[in-house]
Amino acid sequence: MNHLLEELRGGAWAIWNRRWLALGIAWAVCVLGWLAVAFIPNSYQSEARIFVQLDDVLAEQIGIGSGSRARDIDRIRQTLVTSINLEKVVRATRIGDTVTSDTEMESAVARLADDIDVVSEGQNIFEITATSGRSELSDAENAELAQIIAQRMIDIFREENLGGSRSEMDDSIAFLNQQLASREQELAAAEERRLAFEAANPELVGGAEAIASQLSATRSELRSVEADLAASQSALAALDGQLASTPRTIVTPGSGGPQGALAQAEANLAAMRARGLTDEHPDLIAAQRTVANLRRQAQAAGAPGGSPNPAYSSLQSMRVERQSNVQALQSRAAALSAEIASITANQVREPGAAAEAQRISRDYDVLREQYDQLLQDREELRLRGQVESERSAVQFEVVDPPSTPRSPAAPNRPLLLFGVLVAGLGAGAGAAFALSKLGSTYATANQLKRDFGLPVIGTISHTFTEAGRELRRRRLRYFAAGVGGLGTLFALLLAIEFVQRGMVA
Repeated sequence: MNHLLEELRGGAWAIWNRRWLALGIAWAVCVLGWLAVAFIPNSYQSEARIFVQLDDVLAEQIGIGSGSRARDIDRIRQTLVTSINLEKVVRATRIGDTVTSDTEMESAVARLADDIDVVSEGQNIFEITATSGRSELSDAENAELAQIIAQRMIDIFREENLGGSRSEMDDSIAFLNQQLASREQELAAAEERRLAFEAANPELVGGAEAIASQLSATRSELRSVEADLAASQSALAALDGQLASTPRTIVTPGSGGPQGALAQAEANLAAMRARGLTDEHPDLIAAQRTVANLRRQAQAAGAPGGSPNPAYSSLQSMRVERQSNVQALQSRAAALSAEIASITANQVREPGAAAEAQRISRDYDVLREQYDQLLQDREELRLRGQVESERSAVQFEVVDPPSTPRSPAAPNRPLLLFGVLVAGLGAGAGAAFALSKLGSTYATANQLKRDFGLPVIGTISHTFTEAGRELRRRRLRYFAAGVGGLGTLFALLLAIEFVQRGMVA
């Protein structure tokens, strides 16, 4: 601890011993630094806040959700400081008065981009900050320019949010109308090709899938007709058996002779056949012979012995009807078989035509689907545009108009002035201390003892005569005046700074 205090005492003595050098360096550094600070132009900031309301029930129902609108607003915020918008600001303010070439415009736009900041405060509030610190303008002009830039950015934000979206909506609808007209022409041409192909190849309409479907339906219908034909043939066979067992005439009571015997013999023959006896059965052969003999006898007698059987006549009518049904089903089955053969032949013979038919049908369906989708999109977009025009989904409000800056936002000149003062004093003290280290003198006897390792017998005090003391006091007054002048100059610069700020306000 004693060593540290001794070093501090030695350093203070070294600086004090070269105090005029330190004071001169401090004056030089402070004057140069304060001149540099004086040439830094003041920058003035104008701030404005805007509120954007995104809630709207009707807009939500037609698909203009708050999330979509929020993305649109965020996109506008990000593109607000684009070169095109900044160029509008340059041309609308006094910045553009000195711009005469494209290079100067690019430079002005690049500088303006650094002077504008757009940030989001919460969900619906945006803050626009405009800064102006141009050396060719006065403080009052810079303050006014900052306010004008902020106001112009608000105007651009409103145009991009309200007018820009409507213009974009109109452009989108016009583009959809062009696409619809083009698709309509393509759809008409595809329909003409399809109708021409169908007229030339009616059996190949619909392509391979349609032909396969037609073939499957025809085969299914043929199987149904064949089933009906089998059922009708079976019913006809059963009716033939029933007709064979039914006598043609009925013997009336009291009748006799050959006619009565013939009727009885035919009844017995029908009963045998009804039992399932075949023509080779002996009993059936004998009964047939008996019926044949009795029929010859009845024909020889020439006198009818019975009346027509109405059941036999009814069965005969039913047999004729069922024969007609069987013949109709046979004709239908033959026609279906011929149609299946024709379809199969077309499949084998014309695969290219079938593929062409499928391609034409597919192209037409695709164009039709695209046309319907474009038509639906256009109507939805038109409704959306009407809602945005008549009932805006975004409510725009300026919460805080662009403020008029009363004091410079930068630089913090009082702090810079004080920093220069501290730097000047530090530079002077540091230079004096460094110079003392280059010399061969020692501030204390202990330093001398440590460096040489020898005991110090004693030290001689510095004594002054009366004239020396007077000279010392005069030099101290000069030094105090130099230090006081430095402080006074610092205070004067501070006063000037605050007076200038008051003049701007």
